[in-house]
Amino acid sequence: MVGSNTTEQHPIIGIEMKKALRAGAALIVADPRRTELACLAHFHLALRPGTDIALLNGMAHVILAEGLWDREFVEARTEGFEEVKATVEAYPPALAAEIAGVPVESLVGAARAYAAAKPAAIFYTMGLTQHVTGHLNVLCLANLAMLTGNLGKPGAGVNPLRGQNNVQGASDMGALPNVLPGYQQVNDPETRKKFEAAWGVPLPEAPGITVMEMVDAIASGRVRGLYVIGENPMLTDPDLCHTREALARAEFLVVQDLFMTETAALAHVVLPAVSFAEKDGTFTNTERRIQRIRRAIPRKGAARPDGEIICDLAARLGHPMVYRSQAEVMDEIARLTPSYRGVSYARLEGEGLQWPCPTPDHPGTPILHVTGFPRGRARLHGVNYIPPDERPDAEFPMVLTTGRVLHQYHSRTMTGRSPGLDALRPEPEVEINPQDAERLGIRSGDRVRLVSRRGMVEVNASVTERVAPGLVFLPFHYAEGAANLLTNPALDPVARIPELKVCAVRLEVPARSGRSGLARRDRGL
Repeated sequence: MVGSNTTEQHPIIGIEMKKALRAGAALIVADPRRTELACLAHFHLALRPGTDIALLNGMAHVILAEGLWDREFVEARTEGFEEVKATVEAYPPALAAEIAGVPVESLVGAARAYAAAKPAAIFYTMGLTQHVTGHLNVLCLANLAMLTGNLGKPGAGVNPLRGQNNVQGASDMGALPNVLPGYQQVNDPETRKKFEAAWGVPLPEAPGITVMEMVDAIASGRVRGLYVIGENPMLTDPDLCHTREALARAEFLVVQDLFMTETAALAHVVLPAVSFAEKDGTFTNTERRIQRIRRAIPRKGAARPDGEIICDLAARLGHPMVYRSQAEVMDEIARLTPSYRGVSYARLEGEGLQWPCPTPDHPGTPILHVTGFPRGRARLHGVNYIPPDERPDAEFPMVLTTGRVLHQYHSRTMTGRSPGLDALRPEPEVEINPQDAERLGIRSGDRVRLVSRRGMVEVNASVTERVAPGLVFLPFHYAEGAANLLTNPALDPVARIPELKVCAVRLEVPARSGRSGLARRDRGL
């Protein structure tokens, strides 16, 4: 488990992991914080934020040096082995452990335990990807899985845990700048021709831009309007002062959401949408399972389902899109998307289907890559360690990392309006190691100030050994003490994901301080 506080971020999956532990599974957790699963783990690798590549290369070094790799799988189903071997030879356990800040015996023990487990599964979330080396971190995990033959088998694989209930489905349907539904490339002429014939419009020949690039493009005047559906960048984007300035420059900002979020407060037009319980459709989950959802309660006020709003807007822009039911939408998806070709509403009764499901009589695909990979042989990559974009110095001597807590969710658009949940964790607290707290004269409950190169917040302190000396942790959910006023917008050059998990800060004890951060919103409680 790498970069995931699973019992708080994905509590249902966390319960299953604890069941597996009770049944005898071994657990390795690589996480800077001492989370619940880290306390239960056989190996807790409390690495310094941003050192995943060194840690994983060190584990791969042990696996190769001690002959623990799966020679048959590597030779039959992969390419690039010599490149990886040459790369990880430069990361002996002592050096890798020194860079990552973990005991060398823990790194070696974890490598041996992972290689010995048959099968072994890898799970990760944004603690691994929200770095300037995010895509390289994932390549290192893939290397470990391929070197040990842990792909295409029950209980194995490299498993990204999706952060929201339909992230997988949204990605499948082309909510990415470089692909159309089913991950069909925008820049492929035959793919564009197929969709243009179906939709009756010409499509762009080149990929679009990512979320973070949109904010910069608004700030520079290259993008003039923005349509935001179900997102709240005024709390979830890094360097929120820059985000606020950019959104304020937009000539036209539309926000479609359930409630008046911090972003909606800046909008020229707000389109009220309904919740999952007020509409029909499908969600596709972490295991690629397409599931029906059905309206359970009546809609309220002027709120409408997202699909209806989008179709109405399209018609007013001169391109009518008419569907008599959600089932007709799925039928169109099946016609245009090979991995969904065998999916229909009639077949989704019960437990749903896992894509790829290429024909109407196909049972779905519970496990990917059983007999092969789409590209033929899977590619191993030699990846060298690159440090975080921003490191501690004399002015900002500590490292801030961010994440979630169990009782709140994302930007609190919903959980912040649930009296029971909000009472359990109504305000943010910054976690501080006892050594740092003693040095600065801080006790739990004291008001403290966190300052980075981009902003400042004041929050209450929580003195705890969950974090190491020199590291502080702040959840990003809260407008009051918004962690992303501090975070670094530096991007992974390939995935274009910001480095939200590492930034340099200093910790101050204000003599007298008021509230800080973004203005507290009316939660309507």
